[in-house]
Amino acid sequence: MNTAARKRKGMLIKNTNPRSVTIKMSSRSIELEPGDEALISAEEVLDSALREYLQVRGVSIVRPALDEEEEALREELRK
Repeated sequence: MNTAARKRKGMLIKNTNPRSVTIKMSSRSIELEPGDEALISAEEVLDSALREYLQVRGVSIVRPALDEEEEALREELRK
């Protein structure tokens, strides 16, 4: 499948650090205590601040977001 044609999905991320992590993305900030998980949108997956935390293993991707989770997150972010 062509990469450009592939539908990008949101992700469930997890703080794998022993300390709290605050990710300041252009769309919003997420604060995660050790072991906390959060959904991020498909657009946020591309955010440079998040990608930096992923590269240094400050947070880890648990799995792609389910369609229902992604829709609920989209609704929440619209508020």
